[in-house]
Amino acid sequence: MPNPLKPEKSVVTTCAYCGVGCGFKAETRGDKIVRMTPWKEGKANHGHSCIKGRFAYDYYIAADRVRTPLIRASIEDPWAPVSWEEAFSHAASEFKRIQAKYGVKSVGAVSSSRCTNEEIFLVQKFARAVLGNNNIDNCARICHSPTQFGLTNTIGWGAASQHFDSILQADVIMVVGANPTEGHPVFGSLMKRRIRQGAKLVVIDPRKTETVESAHCKADVHLAIRPGTNVATLDSFAHVIVREKLYNEAFVRARCEVNEFENWKALVGSDKYAPEVVGPIAGVDPEDIRKAARLYAGGPNSAIYYGLGVTEHSQGSTGVMCLGNLGLSCGMLGREGVGVNPLRGQGNVQGGSCLGSWPHVFSGYRFVTDDATRHSFEAEWGVTLDAEPGLRLPNMLDSAVSGAFKGMYVMGEDPVQSDPNQHHVIAAMKNMECVVLHDLFLNETSKYAHVFFPGSSSLEKDGTFTNAERRVSRVRKVVEPLAGYEDWEITVKFMNAMGYRISYSSAGEVLDEIARLSPAYRGMSFALIDRIGSAQWPCDEEAPEGTEVLHRVKFPRANGLGTFMLTEYVPTAERTSDQYPLLLTTGRILTQYNVGTQTRRTANSMWHPEDVLEINADDAAPRGLRDGDWVHISSRFGQIELRAQISERVNSGVVYTTFHHAKSKANAVTSDLSDWATNCPEYKVTAVDVVRISAPASADANEGARPGVKTPAKELEPAE
Repeated sequence: MPNPLKPEKSVVTTCAYCGVGCGFKAETRGDKIVRMTPWKEGKANHGHSCIKGRFAYDYYIAADRVRTPLIRASIEDPWAPVSWEEAFSHAASEFKRIQAKYGVKSVGAVSSSRCTNEEIFLVQKFARAVLGNNNIDNCARICHSPTQFGLTNTIGWGAASQHFDSILQADVIMVVGANPTEGHPVFGSLMKRRIRQGAKLVVIDPRKTETVESAHCKADVHLAIRPGTNVATLDSFAHVIVREKLYNEAFVRARCEVNEFENWKALVGSDKYAPEVVGPIAGVDPEDIRKAARLYAGGPNSAIYYGLGVTEHSQGSTGVMCLGNLGLSCGMLGREGVGVNPLRGQGNVQGGSCLGSWPHVFSGYRFVTDDATRHSFEAEWGVTLDAEPGLRLPNMLDSAVSGAFKGMYVMGEDPVQSDPNQHHVIAAMKNMECVVLHDLFLNETSKYAHVFFPGSSSLEKDGTFTNAERRVSRVRKVVEPLAGYEDWEITVKFMNAMGYRISYSSAGEVLDEIARLSPAYRGMSFALIDRIGSAQWPCDEEAPEGTEVLHRVKFPRANGLGTFMLTEYVPTAERTSDQYPLLLTTGRILTQYNVGTQTRRTANSMWHPEDVLEINADDAAPRGLRDGDWVHISSRFGQIELRAQISERVNSGVVYTTFHHAKSKANAVTSDLSDWATNCPEYKVTAVDVVRISAPASADANEGARPGVKTPAKELEPAE
């Protein structure tokens, strides 16, 4: 049915959902958004869009949107609406009290990849310049922190080496642990276009996804590996390349550290990584490993695209390094049609990684322990900064459970729903004396918060996002913020209430500060982006309008050379047993986004009203399961209840679910194991048991409701 309201004007902005970062024209009539139209000039999407960006925009006027600050003394008390001034004053006094009693490092902050670059930068500035410590983390921790670690150690920068359009020159496309046709559908459409033109497709994924086989997309090789065996499989790829001398020796000798290459060859060339050995471990045909490795090495242009199926493992960083090693060994870096490219799941995960929301680095991935770097920030900010790395979010939670960590400022995140081992997260939240939550809606984490700052959606503010191809694009205010302030303004006012006097006239001034302090963003400004549409970092004196393809001449390492990391396969400690005989893995679906905060409040929920458990018929039969039956899923960490869906997409021994609905509580059962280098959770491998039940023991019939809130009159107005 056509929209009866005809737009009066439009504003070009950037979609806040997945890491593609599509450009849109947000069309309005009066103070209402009536339509989102894909922007034909958008360099990431060229006028295409998916059903999230196109249709799931009216969450910003959902009936349960919080528009007034809230406070309470205890999580047992009802929320009380207060003025902004009261909220800032109360939160600041509580943080000061906690630091005076428990120490400077007893509080910290968490920023969100759903927020703009400017907001992410300000939250880490809040932690460092105002709280006086480096206790700052970002949701990139639980998805792509291994990307930053693994790629930095091999090719120098933890970011995509190509722009999206580069795939149109690829001869072989290798997709590892990702499902772009559903998770990044506009890029997935571009991939399909290249496949129709003749490119070969290799997919490594435990599940038969839409990327493996769907309209205009069929994998030449699908390795449906057992969850947790990425590193073994990729090392077996390397074994074939080394033993059959398929590597690009000229590239290696000209562009890489040769001694490290020889060490790597000795490791992966050993008999233990032969396909005949690895195949049974990974649950795949050894000949398929050989075929896929030969396709990749043969190219001549081969491109790797990977996702959370690589990073969210106890060997996540090792898996990323495997991909870096493959790209270097075969010379598949530094030109169009090749590269190693993470497909970021959220709209600004790359920005979350770039702009200092890690406890050990400032923006630009420069260490807090480096005196010269730290002094440059001190000169800009006018304070002395801590030289000791702070706590990661998992460490903050652990410290809260032990009683040493007492306060947290959380912008745009819902760690109770999104972080692993939910029971542990809740225990940590309950042990804190002041949790300040800054978000659009009361969520699972708000149940344990003491102050609530009502935030602004991406449609209500100015700033920038950095997408999965390093492209920095403008976010422009389409309508006025319903709660009164843009998110960056809220953080600045909180800083002021804490006694740190700073002001900005616009979000553009924050980007100017980022440019002064961050080498790869040195040339970025609202003026540049307004003039050329968008720009990929590095954007500096050598590339004043940005850089599409990295590593053309040298790698951003001290000696300019790529290097090979030793990637020994270490099996995960999470194993199946008689008690927990199945492996659970998780992922996304096309119509919903992440923990569903936005999309569940739109008509998109008609396509995915609940999370379900996909289970193979061979596993369903002995359990007496049929489609639609309720099942009880238990692990060593917790238990949940979902409906079962008999599926050929998963192999016997593997079950799968999504995590878009809070009532599903998928992370109540996920493992508490994490990546050895970055603490990225091992969401993709959890041993579980599945038992048929007649009905769920309990159901949250009021998902999204806000119990215990003294609702201000303004919020009693009907939704528009």
